[in-house]
Amino acid sequence: MFESKAGVVLIAGLFMFALAFVVMGLLPWLIYIDQPEQSMADLVADGVTPEFFDLAERFPEQFKQSFPDGPTREAFASALKRGRDIFIAEGCWHCHSEQVRPVSNEDLRFGPVSHAREYHNVLQRPVLFGTRRVGPDLFREAARHSNDWHVAHFYQPTLVAPTSVMPSYQWFYDEHDYPNRDGMSIITYVQWLGSWLPEYPYFQGEGPMGPTDRQKNAVALVHGEREGS
Repeated sequence: MFESKAGVVLIAGLFMFALAFVVMGLLPWLIYIDQPEQSMADLVADGVTPEFFDLAERFPEQFKQSFPDGPTREAFASALKRGRDIFIAEGCWHCHSEQVRPVSNEDLRFGPVSHAREYHNVLQRPVLFGTRRVGPDLFREAARHSNDWHVAHFYQPTLVAPTSVMPSYQWFYDEHDYPNRDGMSIITYVQWLGSWLPEYPYFQGEGPMGPTDRQKNAVALVHGEREGS
């Protein structure tokens, strides 16, 4: 058996499977086994994102109904947890990933490539890598758009993205078309993704960290093509 082509293919396949298990599963586990997983208290220890305060200011009545104590850290943690549960329940992860990959210039489109350390918290269990690229990656969405943009987008996506195939989520709103608790929670969650990076909220390189060499080259290339056209 082992001298036949089928035997060689079988042994090679088993070897590659074992190698992939070690490299992709065992080694990362060994690297991070001693690093404590961040709890919700750890995630909100640095404070509440500005977008959560903005929701409280823009929709005071609805916000008070949803979070009676105001934009506290406890309310922020509750909104993040509920927002993630909604993200999973509505199947958002089927079309949107939460992982910027080092392929197809994704870092130019969405910001720095994701690292394993970013997933070591309770809100990344399970990790939502997504199944296909229909919508943009959401792992660097924090502060990329305003809360108003997200309010309009969840209500009727084509209002802000005419070619969008995303369905409307009008049950995220009350009878007056203001975001309810679910709407505020999903917006809070999406606005939070990537907020832990030094580049926040300047994922495209305009901020204190400055543009990367790849971003500079991409801009130069675009300008060069426009000048020559």
